[in-house]
Amino acid sequence: MSHLLKRLRYFNSSSVFRTLAVAAAGSALLCSNGDTDFRASVKARIPVPLQDPLPFPQHLDFSGVYGTLPLYSFRDIGSQTPSSDTTKDASAAAHHGGSNPCNCFERNTIADAAAKVGPAVVNIAVTHDYLGVTAAKSIGSGTIIDKDGTILTCAHVVVYFQGTSSLSKGKIEVTLQDGRSFEGKVINADLHSDIAIVKINSETPLPEVKLGSSSKLRPGDWVISLGCPLALQNTVTAGIVSCVDRKSSDLGFAGVNREYLQTDCATNVGNSGGPLVNIDGELVGVNHMKMFAADGLSFSVPIDSVSKIIEQFKKRGRVIRPWLGLKMLDLNDTLIAELKVRSATFPDVDKGILVPMVTPGSPGQRAGFRPGDVVIEFDGKPVQSMKEVIEVMEDRVGVPMKVVVKREGNKLVKLTVIPEESNPNI
Repeated sequence: MSHLLKRLRYFNSSSVFRTLAVAAAGSALLCSNGDTDFRASVKARIPVPLQDPLPFPQHLDFSGVYGTLPLYSFRDIGSQTPSSDTTKDASAAAHHGGSNPCNCFERNTIADAAAKVGPAVVNIAVTHDYLGVTAAKSIGSGTIIDKDGTILTCAHVVVYFQGTSSLSKGKIEVTLQDGRSFEGKVINADLHSDIAIVKINSETPLPEVKLGSSSKLRPGDWVISLGCPLALQNTVTAGIVSCVDRKSSDLGFAGVNREYLQTDCATNVGNSGGPLVNIDGELVGVNHMKMFAADGLSFSVPIDSVSKIIEQFKKRGRVIRPWLGLKMLDLNDTLIAELKVRSATFPDVDKGILVPMVTPGSPGQRAGFRPGDVVIEFDGKPVQSMKEVIEVMEDRVGVPMKVVVKREGNKLVKLTVIPEESNPNI
């Protein structure tokens, strides 16, 4: 344990600069844990020190959102591309089986999980052209989720969005851990979730990562982040889950209903699209962004949400989201008590979803919803959060759904609402 604590002290905001200092000196790093039964080495060669700042593209402005930044780098074409001359000895992972059947945290737990996932983590470099002239390259990460070359990444790494259409940023080069490079093609991309699928063609089956379950995570669980931060390929960091359901509203994204996994893994520009895995080497999230000017505040899209998006991609090539036209707010004991003080006629409930606003002309208004209604049942199922309503609706557009609300004076009202497809431009 003391050995582990000594190593963990180096996971801080200045660690990348120490790494760059060693790289700038042209050193080769050889690391061993000292165990005769387990030896792993890492040799890295970085031709050009990463010293110049990385400007962020202007088309994706996160500056006004509490300092959140997308995790991909953007640099001049003259800069050195990531070196693929990286060798690793994965015999340790094979020796230990690359899994953790007893669900114990042991000396080699993180190393084994990283070795299991590492071969399926890719570097995504996108060449930006202007009038046929190559102007710059952006760097991101991705994960192979199928042996046929299907890669999961973030949409902002590979495409621009113009209304409902996604446009490729340019030529996509995908580099595997073993140094092989392929040209990638964007198959699907979704604006609201910022998830994209890229495909590469290989004559042989490729390594893949098994999808896990983000719903099984708890605050304090160990997780591992892999990717290419600051164009440094094959980078592994570890940390714990800080929050399993960080709402987008907490991060300043108004009008957007999303939830993220919050971790304290060290992540930087270039990590975007890379995998967040559990100690069993299962994919539980897609690295998305970090809090600017803060350490230990990183956010990933939960894999359970991503899996649903992938299914919709397979089913119809795009994501359909039902729209009710209702502003919704999850109730808790504190909020209920405050509302009861403000209005003695507020319904007697201990859970449910408050509807403070109904959009004129929306499916919700046509169904008879009123501001102040508390939704307690949706499509025959008891609900107490917006997340549950979204899960019940799935992608069902045009399907009548029975809703039970409680109004002032404890009046129960049954309504029927028919969701419409949301406008992707809103």
